[in-house]
Amino acid sequence: MLEKKEKIHLEIQTSRKSPVGVLRSSYYDNGKIKHRQYGRIKGKTVEELKLLQLAFKGKLISRDDPNAFQILDSKEYGASSTILAMIKDLGLDKVIDSKLSDWSKNIAAMIAGRIIYQGSKLSLVNQFENTCLWQIAANIEDRPDVKENCYLPLDELLKRQNLIQKKLAKKHLTDGHLVLYDITSSYLEGEYKDSEIVKYGYNRDGKKGHEQIVIGLLCSKEGCPVAVEIFAGNAKDESTVIEKINQLKNHYQLNKIIFVGDRGMVTKSNIDKIKEDKDVKTISALTRFEIRDLLAREVIQPDLFDDNNIHEVIDDKNPSKRYCLCKNPLSANRDRESRNRLINLTTQELSKIADYKQATTVEILGSRIGKILQKRKMGKYINWHVKADTDNIKSRNHKVTWSLNQEKIAESESLDGCYIITTDVAKEDMATAKVVANYKRLELVEQAFRNLKTTQLEVRPIYHKKDDRIKSHVFLCMLAYYVQWHMMQRLKPLFNEDSTGANRRWTFAGVIESLRQITKNKTQANGVIFYQNTKLNKNQKKILKYLEVAI
Repeated sequence: MLEKKEKIHLEIQTSRKSPVGVLRSSYYDNGKIKHRQYGRIKGKTVEELKLLQLAFKGKLISRDDPNAFQILDSKEYGASSTILAMIKDLGLDKVIDSKLSDWSKNIAAMIAGRIIYQGSKLSLVNQFENTCLWQIAANIEDRPDVKENCYLPLDELLKRQNLIQKKLAKKHLTDGHLVLYDITSSYLEGEYKDSEIVKYGYNRDGKKGHEQIVIGLLCSKEGCPVAVEIFAGNAKDESTVIEKINQLKNHYQLNKIIFVGDRGMVTKSNIDKIKEDKDVKTISALTRFEIRDLLAREVIQPDLFDDNNIHEVIDDKNPSKRYCLCKNPLSANRDRESRNRLINLTTQELSKIADYKQATTVEILGSRIGKILQKRKMGKYINWHVKADTDNIKSRNHKVTWSLNQEKIAESESLDGCYIITTDVAKEDMATAKVVANYKRLELVEQAFRNLKTTQLEVRPIYHKKDDRIKSHVFLCMLAYYVQWHMMQRLKPLFNEDSTGANRRWTFAGVIESLRQITKNKTQANGVIFYQNTKLNKNQKKILKYLEVAI
């Protein structure tokens, strides 16, 4: 029984796995403080117990008192905790480091940070005041150190790259599996005098005047990234193929492979080397030069390219090689419009040269015409001539004339939108339509590159100056895309329930932004400070349901 002057209070005990509220009273007995216990409250969070504690103290929140309840601070919580939960659910944390050491927890923070915030490692460290990411991932309560929590873990990650990629390959690739491979380039800013990988080369982004690296990405047939490798910036597409096939065979222990690579990658010299291994098959596309060679040898005819059907042709000189002839009407229109536009621009510039009235030489006129034709790549469609003024070497009377080569234009028009997919996979193992469909899966790798380079993960600009750090940065971005890819697969029902095109409601960036609105709030009620997360709205609940994670 409760004695006079005895008041019940709530004592919060947090030493156990789950917090417990103990209802107790205190009283004096012969000068000694004694306690009575009346019950226990379980199944509540510490924050909920603190609110109950206030009620027992009689400190109720008043609407008329603006200081009775205050939000002192808010930090992003939802996106960070969701992505970290995905990393754990995918088992990626243990793939990176089975011991879940401190360095790997920092890597998990950087993977999540790459998806949510992008930017440099220092900028992610500077986000500490705004996000719970570092606390959730690595239990870091003070501002992280960019060297200790970013650079050194990256060095450790690079040491384990081969082992990590081997585990991913074992998980996502099997014998006889279709393997997608493509390369791209990424430019760098600044000087890299001592670098073995940062070189000038053919830039696939059209970014001239910048040194670059070449990135090779290996994906499963579904487009799931499995491995990434950095080559020197002057590496050619075809030079990376044999090394990658050997890696698949020897390092990833795949006996049978169907290697899918873009045109110009699976070259004749590469094919000759690949032929030595009967368990390696390829699917690729022919270059324009190779198509014209087949036309010249009358292996194929232009009328075999059909808008609606795929025709397959076998070369009698190489019966193991199958040629699947395709035509895309939309591409044909684009090719024709692009060529006509460039021809018009070229003839406009040639007209300006023809109307030039100042004295000049035939050599200068020819040089100017050559530069224009080279710039537009339209030389084969235009026949031109400079009629010299024989009486005066430097004259205003030199005449420039030109005409369109209609035969060459018609020849190009006959191949507009046409392409040929080639393979040495036997027809009984893969039908013609399946060969073409499997080649088109390379679009999944191109999508991966778009995500890595621009839209979401921003592998560039690269801020690192050491070769190893550049490699580990790119590998980190690939791991981030691995997580994003799996999130995208699980979110397909969410994306599909919306309309398509310009009216589409949900994008991956929109999902991340919605999750970012879930914050962890430092709250004060009548002097008692506790933490409380934002209540999930219906969209956030739906996202988490599709992702199959809880936060």
